Amino acid sequence: MKIGFIGGGHIATSIMEGMLKKQTAAPEDIIVYDKRKDALDALAQRLGITAADSAGQVADLSDYCIIAVNPGAVKEVAEECAGHGTAATVFISVALGQTIAMVESYFGVPKKIIRAMPNTPALVGEGMTAVSLNRLVTQEELDTACAILRSFGRAEVIGESQMEAVVGISGSSPAYVYMFIEAMADAAVAGGMPRKTAYTFAAQAVLGSAKMVLETGEHPAALKDAVCTPGGSTIAAVEALEQNGFRSAVIQAVHACMDKAGGRK
Repeated sequence: MKIGFIGGGHIATSIMEGMLKKQTAAPEDIIVYDKRKDALDALAQRLGITAADSAGQVADLSDYCIIAVNPGAVKEVAEECAGHGTAATVFISVALGQTIAMVESYFGVPKKIIRAMPNTPALVGEGMTAVSLNRLVTQEELDTACAILRSFGRAEVIGESQMEAVVGISGSSPAYVYMFIEAMADAAVAGGMPRKTAYTFAAQAVLGSAKMVLETGEHPAALKDAVCTPGGSTIAAVEALEQNGFRSAVIQAVHACMDKAGGRK
């Protein structure tokens, strides 16, 4: 199986490195093209992969072709690749805001298209990717695409109509979490802890708590209750969060993000 990349930026590099680390693909099975020739050559040399001369060549050589360019460049890439590849070539677009219908219209000819929306933690192998597909993609092809995308985290298949919710709860939410970590660290610094140490404690607490949700399968409320002893310090903190509208603020933030992503604001 040959896997091609059009675009060699951060997300594409994260996918390549994840695939190589998990042995989803060997270096000789990965082809990449980027308009930045120096960056392309450096990436190919560092990972031992093949540098292509054009986007069309990547499509011709690939079973799965990942379009990892800025949203404004997707139309140009699709138009160039319209006459390349075969009927079996699967195109995976990771460009923000580009719907399956939009990408289909750019190609102008029938193509197997998967829309994937990863988030920035993909850069450290802990991404969360939403996956949707058009009617031409088979179940086997979808399974293979998900295996590729799981090389740098988790991937789940959803209806494309849910992509706005994905932006709010996954795509943009790392920013909310960073604010939470920073706020906790600020409080610890006020309490006398060095800032670097405070960031370590706060970040690890968030990471560990997230793993508890994912790995135990317990409801978040049950996990919260397990930490809150009667009359203890944790329930006092929870009470303070509730008094200051913590949940409401988070819900409003996600809705504001969804509205913006959907063009309603």
